[in-house]
Amino acid sequence: QVQLVESGGGLVQPGGSLRLSCTASVNIFLFTAMGWYRQAPGKQRELVATITNTGYTNHADSVKGRFAISRDIVKNTMYLQMNTLKPEDTAVYSCTANGSVDYWGKGTLVTVSS
Repeated sequence: QVQLVESGGGLVQPGGSLRLSCTASVNIFLFTAMGWYRQAPGKQRELVATITNTGYTNHADSVKGRFAISRDIVKNTMYLQMNTLKPEDTAVYSCTANGSVDYWGKGTLVTVSS
């Protein structure tokens, strides 16, 4: 059974950085694409960034220039490097992987506050 486990969330001050990780229980090259979503309290879930199995990346306008999605195929892990964090980035961040079905992790909380 495919499992995705996120890590790296926490409390950070505005302007700070965090790196989220999403480790899969299978070879991530099996997925056509992987991505990060986030959901802030009282708001709809928002797509943050995606990466295809060919390495093509896409980022939401709200995070372009600040966040970067990447992957390590050997480690079966996808990353989200988040820089210049803002209070409005506070949310639960979840990773997803697209295969024969869509798989989801349980999420990790990122809180940006002074």
